[in-house]
Amino acid sequence: MAASAAGERPAGDLTARARIRDAALALFAERGMDGATIRDIAKAAGVSGGLVRHHFGSKDDLRAACDSYALDQIMYIKEQAVLHGQLANPGFMSAAHPTVLLTYRYLARSLVDGSPAAAAMFDEMVGLTEAWLAEHNPGQMTDPHGYAALMIAMEIGMLMMHEQLSRSLGADVFVPEGNLRLAAARIDFYSQPLLSPELAEQARTAVRQLQARQPATERPTR
Repeated sequence: MAASAAGERPAGDLTARARIRDAALALFAERGMDGATIRDIAKAAGVSGGLVRHHFGSKDDLRAACDSYALDQIMYIKEQAVLHGQLANPGFMSAAHPTVLLTYRYLARSLVDGSPAAAAMFDEMVGLTEAWLAEHNPGQMTDPHGYAALMIAMEIGMLMMHEQLSRSLGADVFVPEGNLRLAAARIDFYSQPLLSPELAEQARTAVRQLQARQPATERPTR
């Protein structure tokens, strides 16, 4: 369930299940999936280990719930900011920022472990991005799936390289100061194309020519 406003949950979400999920998300972000035990999560949520298992079954199932919730939060904030005009609302963005930072920390941990769950989460993020492009930017990309996959890989790559980025920027990108500087750089990156339309078309033509020369068995399927 997405929050009704950034940083604020509806009363129906203030349940033991929600507290467990939130505690797990924070501990998974801090320690990784292997470093956070059911006992630790139960203690942080103020419940028993038995109640954690009652609501979620196993730690893998709890992780899946956290994955789903993290994606819901990112999509909710993005939709509110971009589609509903909240990007220009300082109150909304200020309230959303702690959620964004925690979710980024979680995704950086979750997607780096090489597990089937991480692969499934990456695929879901690509699918959501491709669906977003189809709905809000139809016909603008020659290969929407490839664009979505590249975009998610770039975004997740930034999270996985947060130590290098933080060192280069002189501030931790997982705290407000560094994250806001990174956000400003990302705005410049996405709003200022590096290729002119003419050069981009020349590059596309060159790629198409190279693709046409590939043996059929080597051509990508998507």
